[in-house]
Amino acid sequence: MLQVPPIFTNLTSGQLVGEGVTESRRTVRDLAGYWLDEEAARANADQLLYVTQSWFPEPDGTEGAVLWGNTTLMPGTVGGEYFMTRGHWHLKRTRGEMCITVSGTGLLALMDEGRNTRFERLTPGSSHWISGELAHRTINDGNEPLVFLCSWPADCGHDYEVILREGFSERVFA
Repeated sequence: MLQVPPIFTNLTSGQLVGEGVTESRRTVRDLAGYWLDEEAARANADQLLYVTQSWFPEPDGTEGAVLWGNTTLMPGTVGGEYFMTRGHWHLKRTRGEMCITVSGTGLLALMDEGRNTRFERLTPGSSHWISGELAHRTINDGNEPLVFLCSWPADCGHDYEVILREGFSERVFA
């Protein structure tokens, strides 16, 4: 049996601390191709967009394993379009995800295979079930960082390329 030391999740800040926690940062440049106004994106290319922390107690792709992480999505706009995450589909559409908002406000965009998009409001304490049959992304429409925690099956797989090519059917502007 695999022995994995626990980590600490600060429920006030959403930050993860402990052995095995990894962090990645995305700038506006990292989402090139996702923005409607690519010229505005180039002008703000180095601006920090979001930071994610992840904890994989078992390797990504392990059937039956559950992974844990957070995202801190900064406030701001690119050409009037609110800062957002890339968004993705799960490769295994039977695998959903849980999301709990820690602080800030925003929107959870959910799009089905027919490209119908709906939004759920993200507010401190709101908890959201995301069906594996829905593409999803988060959008910060507030004035402070939007921080949320997520848990997902390690074997769900992520498809960012379809969203890059086709986008979501709706965008959110200030």
